Amino acid sequence: MTSLYTQQSRNVFRTWMLMSAFFLLVMLVGWAISWYMQSPGILWVAVIFALVMNISAYWFSDKVALASSGAKEADSVQYLELHRILENLAITAGLPKPRLYIIEDSAPNAFAAGRDPKHAVVAVTTGLLAQLDRSELEGVIAHELSHVGNRDILVMTVAVVLAGLITVVVDMFLRVSLFGGGGNRDRGGNAVLAIVAILAIILAPIAAQLIQMAISRKREFLADASGALLTRYPDGLASALQKISSYQSPMRKASHATAHLFISNPFGAHEAGKFIAKLFSTHPPVGERVAALQGMKV
Repeated sequence: MTSLYTQQSRNVFRTWMLMSAFFLLVMLVGWAISWYMQSPGILWVAVIFALVMNISAYWFSDKVALASSGAKEADSVQYLELHRILENLAITAGLPKPRLYIIEDSAPNAFAAGRDPKHAVVAVTTGLLAQLDRSELEGVIAHELSHVGNRDILVMTVAVVLAGLITVVVDMFLRVSLFGGGGNRDRGGNAVLAIVAILAIILAPIAAQLIQMAISRKREFLADASGALLTRYPDGLASALQKISSYQSPMRKASHATAHLFISNPFGAHEAGKFIAKLFSTHPPVGERVAALQGMKV
């Protein structure tokens, strides 16, 4: 039987393997465009633009996520028990207690955001509070704290930066090509290399999106394993995920920009299990997450 520590180690390894693949893809696109356009200056402009836009998003990730979901700060009296659960788990994890927010939404869900543990926030929906018992709620809060402790916001920001970089560079390449750019196309008749370069440029955004989604799914598995280590009770989180997935309707303020932050797909779970939907999903199927938790030993 797989232990929680083994599962956590595997997920960390797989995530960094995917990040390495992402960097290789960026280098491939850079080579292809530089070779085809014979204008490396375009790449530098694209790199600076993508970095500025995405690092800004990372720096203000908590504010963007809270505003887009309509979250309000949780009253310390009305939600006293929730504050206690968060504080106790944060102490166990060796983390500062994040700011706690409530989202008025009947869909059960939760997310964590923030550029580092000192600026982290945890938000839960009213639907989550209404449907989960204490052990299940502890499992969800522990999962979100694990995102903070594992620096998942940083990892996902790097993925977004790279995906954004690839998209911007390819878009610039296509625009320049349409308006007669392309540099010196006489490359000694190396048609095969030109075709490879063009295909790499065109297919790169799709590959970047797939890798970004794969990284997001691995971070969910890692947070599940890390969260179960905090509570020492994997069944609590497994039960919570089953309840969350049984609610099919999307959140009222679901956004593609922040979907990867939530513990479950905010657009509903009706797509789970479909192969193509799974490839482009920010979350692994709940059945796989539950099976992984139930197959672990503490």
